[in-house]
Amino acid sequence: MTALIELRDVTIARAGATVLSGVDLTLERGERLALIGPNGAGKTTLLRSIVGLEPAGGGSIRLFGEECSTERQFRKARPRIGFLFQDSDDQLFCPTVIEDVAFGPLNMGCTMAEARERGIAALEGLGIGHLAERISHRLSGGEKRLVCLAGLFAMQPDVLMLDEPTNGVDVDNGLRLRQALHDFPGAMVLVSHDTEFVDELATRAMVVRRGRLIAAEIHEHAHVHRHRHVHLASD
Repeated sequence: MTALIELRDVTIARAGATVLSGVDLTLERGERLALIGPNGAGKTTLLRSIVGLEPAGGGSIRLFGEECSTERQFRKARPRIGFLFQDSDDQLFCPTVIEDVAFGPLNMGCTMAEARERGIAALEGLGIGHLAERISHRLSGGEKRLVCLAGLFAMQPDVLMLDEPTNGVDVDNGLRLRQALHDFPGAMVLVSHDTEFVDELATRAMVVRRGRLIAAEIHEHAHVHRHRHVHLASD
């Protein structure tokens, strides 16, 4: 079966400096891959490169079996990948919540009525249907996070890429977010310093270490970092 995401020997540089090199990564259907590492290690950069928002300097990126190297090729694949940015304010730009959530389906070719229907269904599925007509920038941090997630769900993606999804989320909205992600039927790549969250969702992990991506074995009854034992493959 064709992998959803496949990277082979990918190198990523920024401002002339190599951020990551020799990256090999495969995401299969149903997998939930956690990317672990310190701030500044290159985890967010890797997510952005997977969807073509940051160019790879070398290697191969295949999305859903298709080679992607040009903006046109990445643009074709992006509707199937829901990317939750680390900062919700970078993702919300329409005046109202329903306009934000319906934006993706509209860009995919849905009619206004279809896009709105998808948006309302996504909001209600997260228990925030009452926010539909609210002004986006007046929401709490947790509400913004859920609205961003609703926007991804409305696009009905095959893969979610989550960059610190629990950042700034209060307890009640955090429970909604966690439940929704547990119920998501597709695959995920998640970046998070929330060890309990990683423990709940991830089926395997890779560690960003000194510019390399290293396979890690996560034991079932422990936590990542100080709660879980992560065994790194040899450098």
